Amino acid sequence: FRYLYLFIQGVGFGAWSDTFVAHAQSLPAWRILLVPTAGGLLIGLFVHFFMPGRRPHAVADVMEAVAVRSGRMGMRAGLGSALVSATSIGVGGSVGREGPVVHLGASLCSWISRKLGLSRSLTINLLGCGVAAAIASSFNAPIAGTFFALEVIIGHYALTAFAPIVLASVTGTIISRTQFGNFPAFIVPGDHIISPLEFPAFALLGVVCSGVAIILMKSIGYTQEVAGKTPLPTWAHPMVGGLLIGIIALVFPQVLGVGYGTTDAALKEQLLLPMLIALLAAKMLAVALSLGT
Repeated sequence: FRYLYLFIQGVGFGAWSDTFVAHAQSLPAWRILLVPTAGGLLIGLFVHFFMPGRRPHAVADVMEAVAVRSGRMGMRAGLGSALVSATSIGVGGSVGREGPVVHLGASLCSWISRKLGLSRSLTINLLGCGVAAAIASSFNAPIAGTFFALEVIIGHYALTAFAPIVLASVTGTIISRTQFGNFPAFIVPGDHIISPLEFPAFALLGVVCSGVAIILMKSIGYTQEVAGKTPLPTWAHPMVGGLLIGIIALVFPQVLGVGYGTTDAALKEQLLLPMLIALLAAKMLAVALSLGT
């Protein structure tokens, strides 16, 4: 999945890395506008004609499959959603790679469970293994992959699920490290708490982040609602969204793609506060457009 979206990104923007902000800043305006617009058109046509339900699937669909369908998921939806998501990231869509790989890992495991005729409990455990390996390999974080699968997908910490999920998570991490090297997704500089007076600031940060998250979720829903009321056919919505993202990227190229380079720069305190605030607004708008259209 990672090689696929990097290939698409390389063809579209000429950059073959997750951190291509500096490269995007040197691109001509026509290319920044054309790539997400043309990519959005291709995505819209593919979803309209080939995707079940005419929409790509994500983490919520995995949770729904575990809760109401005994872990049964369609392989066509899994592969199609992975292709749509990889294309979206590659052409500059402001989305992440974690949700798509979670869905893809779960879809593969659901297919394996059907071939082996596994019971409901074993199928769900196997889905947890696929999700854990996907998260672990995406972030080079086996512990995070394990707990994400246990908390979000499985819903318990029984040893029957815990042991195989740990094995799957570690195995996924090892394979990922052989391909991409052994380094974390983000290198956070060491910080120290100087005074207990800092703790109220941490609490305030939690309040601010929760408010931002609520605004982001509501903005995605609002964008979907507005897009649904337009006279354009549904297959054209991603094209319009891509064009609007390209317009935003003319001023803030940091919104393109997964944005790991910008996140890393923010963690290393390389961005000034006015730029951070501007990027917060621009990124939220770009995410709402990417998911809402």
